[in-house]
Amino acid sequence: MNTIKAFLEKKNVKISLKRYGIDALGAMAQGLFASLLMGTILETLGSQANIKLLVDIGTFAKMMSGAAMAVAIGQALECPPLVLFSLITVGYASNSLGGAGGPLAVLIIAILAGEFGKLVSKETKIDILVTPAVTLLIGVGLSIWWAPVIGKGASTLGEAIRWATVLKPFTMGVIVSVIVGIALTLPISSAAICAALSLTGLAGGAALAGCCAQMVGFAVMSFKENGVGGLVAQGIGTSMLQMPNIVKKPIVWLPPIIASAITGPIATCFFKLKMEGAPISSGMGTCGFVGQIGVYTGWVTKKMPITTFDWIGLFMISFILPAVLTFVIAKIMRHFNLIEDGDLKLDL
Repeated sequence: MNTIKAFLEKKNVKISLKRYGIDALGAMAQGLFASLLMGTILETLGSQANIKLLVDIGTFAKMMSGAAMAVAIGQALECPPLVLFSLITVGYASNSLGGAGGPLAVLIIAILAGEFGKLVSKETKIDILVTPAVTLLIGVGLSIWWAPVIGKGASTLGEAIRWATVLKPFTMGVIVSVIVGIALTLPISSAAICAALSLTGLAGGAALAGCCAQMVGFAVMSFKENGVGGLVAQGIGTSMLQMPNIVKKPIVWLPPIIASAITGPIATCFFKLKMEGAPISSGMGTCGFVGQIGVYTGWVTKKMPITTFDWIGLFMISFILPAVLTFVIAKIMRHFNLIEDGDLKLDL
């Protein structure tokens, strides 16, 4: 046993919640931001401004999201170069085969492939062959075997959402908003779930409300720790950046979840906010303002009369209510020391 422990230490393989659930997860979120989310923002800007170059750059960036996440994980695990470079293919495979659970598949499989790659690294005279071969065989092999199952598991959230869509607007608003919002912050794809369910109409509006509550909520409630950089990264990027902090202290997730439970039914019952655009927009929240653009393009495409009340509803649900509600709830929790300074600090 001591020999195994010594070998693992020599290879810098540290099996711990901090390394896998905080360090690797935090790095993965940054990889996701630098690829899928940045690509989405650029693609959206390009499509709205009719700049093909931005659209093309955004498209390529989105295509490489799996690779970017895996390399980020490998960097957090301090993988040697041959392992790190091999993780590019592993990430692409696991994300592609993982469907709605792509990011989660990348996280699990890249960790395993990276650690096994480290174990064999520089142990033979033909390291240039052995290390990438082991990393790829394990990583891509597990991607083929596990990623579709992980994706199917992530899609089970979709069944809960599908069930909720047939309920009365108030109940549906609460359930859909909370579930899709949580999915957006978890390492799974809320956008893919919404697309698979063709989530539009009032249900799409509730989904949008939940996503905005998470993104804007975390951005505002963590402003004290993260400043303008954190506000932008979370507000128009992704609330998944907070997952390492959620793993360390789950209660910090409560304010955005409560906010989503409030804004969801307000969207469905009071503002009658509907997603008339592409279903994928329902699960994007304020990322690159794709959700808001989706609502607007739906109005235009269907030639619907756009009233002042419609605009007020969109801005209240997307920005104002999530910011105010989450700030107030977090303020109360900070008063009772349920959330403390530093709990929401990001490594930006």
